Amino acid sequence: MPDDTGPLSPALATGPALSVVIPVYNGASSIGELVSALERLAIPGGHEIVLVNDGSPDNSREVCRRLVETASVTVTLVDLSRNFGEHNAVMAGLRHARGAHIITMDDDLQNPPEEVARLLAFAQQSGREVIYTYYDEKQHAGWRNVGSQFTNWIAGFVLDKPSGFYLSSFRCMSAFVVREVTRYEGPFPYVDGLILQVTQDIDRLVVRHLPRAVGRSNYTLRRLLRLWLSMFVNFSVMPLRVSTLTGFALSFAGALGGVAAIIEALFFSPPEGWASLMAAVMLLSGVQLLILGLVGEYLGRLYLTTNRKPQSIVRSVIRGNAAASPAVTSSLLREHG
Repeated sequence: MPDDTGPLSPALATGPALSVVIPVYNGASSIGELVSALERLAIPGGHEIVLVNDGSPDNSREVCRRLVETASVTVTLVDLSRNFGEHNAVMAGLRHARGAHIITMDDDLQNPPEEVARLLAFAQQSGREVIYTYYDEKQHAGWRNVGSQFTNWIAGFVLDKPSGFYLSSFRCMSAFVVREVTRYEGPFPYVDGLILQVTQDIDRLVVRHLPRAVGRSNYTLRRLLRLWLSMFVNFSVMPLRVSTLTGFALSFAGALGGVAAIIEALFFSPPEGWASLMAAVMLLSGVQLLILGLVGEYLGRLYLTTNRKPQSIVRSVIRGNAAASPAVTSSLLREHG
């Protein structure tokens, strides 16, 4: 009989040694090749593949449905009702992963599938809870590399990230970490932030990074900004502390400027200071608006979280069985945590 298609806790389920979770967005031209390579891997204890269609506007859903029916390993398709973003899609996939270890990777073929076996073996041998990968040479566009470097630099301050670790989406986690990470119920998940809240028992492994074979990156500057906001606002109060320190610094500078203005007025004949006055007003006004916007972002996200904005909505789950015909269960599920 086919497996039940409801979400299973990785810690409680008796499943394969490895689950590979792949968010799919505009991946119709690459996901078939990726799954074909993954199913050929020889993984002691077996492995499964969890595909999450993140409201992809192309025909990724139909391609993934065919893979569920034809793959030689168990493939689960989690179909989201619309596009929620990469980290939200990964969280939905993690909830349907049953492996003792779970590897997340992108659908763009830039991570060679054979590196999955290396990553799992390293995780099993090291006994670490989380293994991040990093690259000798990244094959992303220049602006994307700069954005990634900035994200990782800031993460060292905001998330208490160990020095030298690159927060890659190609990572391996134990079932324990996945169980704890998926307890998060908020609508703005940042998977790496959640991981670092659970454990710092992490290590890293260098892997190859290939040029993008088809299509173009789904990450835009807007998506990177949303990712930065999730990291800043959802997992740290440091931006508020920086705002407070900025306020103190500007107040101190203003006090010094006031003293200087009084001295100048008493002992000198100062020229008209319209330009300097307007410059000071614009500077202080800009800083005030920036701080107000930051506070508003915190309040807005708190409001949406309190009103239980869904992390993702699962339209249907299809779980195949390599030894039998696939099962199809259609449902509308609200994913909170």
